[in-house]
Amino acid sequence: MSPWISAFRPRTLPLALASILTGGFLAKAAGLFNGPVVALAALTTILLQILSNLANDYGDSQNGADSIHREGPQRAVQSGAITPTQMKRGMYICGALAFASGLLLLWVALGTAGLWLLLGFLALGLAAIWAAVNYTAGSRPYGYAGLGDISVFLFFGIVGVCGTYFLQAGALPLAVLLPAAALGCFATAVLNVNNIRDIKSDVLAGKITIPVRLGPRHARRYHWLLVLFGLGCATVFVTLTYHSPWQWLYVLAAPLLLFNAIQVWQRQESLQIDPLLKHMALSTLVFTVLFGVGQVV
Repeated sequence: MSPWISAFRPRTLPLALASILTGGFLAKAAGLFNGPVVALAALTTILLQILSNLANDYGDSQNGADSIHREGPQRAVQSGAITPTQMKRGMYICGALAFASGLLLLWVALGTAGLWLLLGFLALGLAAIWAAVNYTAGSRPYGYAGLGDISVFLFFGIVGVCGTYFLQAGALPLAVLLPAAALGCFATAVLNVNNIRDIKSDVLAGKITIPVRLGPRHARRYHWLLVLFGLGCATVFVTLTYHSPWQWLYVLAAPLLLFNAIQVWQRQESLQIDPLLKHMALSTLVFTVLFGVGQVV
């Protein structure tokens, strides 16, 4: 596999799309679906996720989190497959493409009407680019202070779902915040698995993630909380908006999510935990599809 493809971390991309798909499904259920908007939102999100992955590879190698003590997959800069200069160039290119895609998305969705609304979404897009880069890169990476969970919850959940819905509908019912919070919880759970796996190497590098702050046992309890709260948000949403038994289709994904939580609780070695990262991401995608289909049929 090309080192660049590996650095893009393809296994993270389905998770990045989950919030966009959810926003699209909810708009479809309301009769407001806009295909070009959803497609451009998906493209922008993928580019932002790749940018975040490249910045994470670069930042962790520069700040010492990617070292011989780390037990996860070896990164491109850490291994020497891509030089730091090349990685920075890749970040600039990906950031520029994400910005251009985001501008096109806003133009297609909003046109020239509502200048302040357009500027507000533009500021949100710039914030997303900043967050993607400064999670582990930059002079003061916020991921090293344990703030990555908040960022993931907001951008992979609230902003992704609500933004996609609003750009199609031109309005945002408060109930949409519930599935947005569910997606935010599941995406944060993926990050939590990653950070539980890396507790030992993160401590040595001074990367104070939530699992480092909580300790292994409480970090696993936190994982359970994220999974259960996410399922709870979906349940409250369906209860409030109930119109068809198909809306309960997402319950079929619950065993996958609960299995992940059980395995995270039981597995103690980093190499045993690593596969659960991909499992949680795919379980989130399964939940997204089942939840969305249940809304539109």
